[in-house]
Amino acid sequence: MVKKNACVFISGEGSNLKNLLKRSRDYNFPISIKLVVSNNPEAKGLNFAKKYSIPCLIVNTSFRFFETGVLNYLKKYRINIICLAGYMKVISKKFLKSFNNQVINIHPSLLPKFKGLNTFKRILDKKEIKTGCTVHFVNEKLDGGRIIAQKSFYITINSNVSDLKKRTQVLEHIAYPEAIIKIFRANY
Repeated sequence: MVKKNACVFISGEGSNLKNLLKRSRDYNFPISIKLVVSNNPEAKGLNFAKKYSIPCLIVNTSFRFFETGVLNYLKKYRINIICLAGYMKVISKKFLKSFNNQVINIHPSLLPKFKGLNTFKRILDKKEIKTGCTVHFVNEKLDGGRIIAQKSFYITINSNVSDLKKRTQVLEHIAYPEAIIKIFRANY
């Protein structure tokens, strides 16, 4: 199998990066992670990249032309797809077009509900009975791209933000690899 070269963008813990790195070691998984990009030099997820000897690029998003530098690295590593995994910055429309819209993201809600930040608190405040995660293509609208995969669970009466986060991450680790397989095996 010829694997596609992937880059994962992170900002924090890196649990989805860790999961994708493990999955990418499987012969039948369609991507090989060649680069990790982070806007946070203190992101714990960078440790997973180092463990697997994956090159890392730390970007300063306050620098006006940082996306041009990132695009140069993506070309250097012949990246076919970008996986956003807890990357807490909006990507510009120009960047998306430059990368042929081959950018996907995982979001901790059942989109189109609860786009943006503070998702778990807002879910609890609205007394939702069901939640989950969504993998979607990234477009110029915040969490507005075409949905690739969703996983869900029912919220218990005693749920709190921490509980929702843990339960959602379990589903994210299933949904993200499934979405990647769907994209490359079914020409989604």
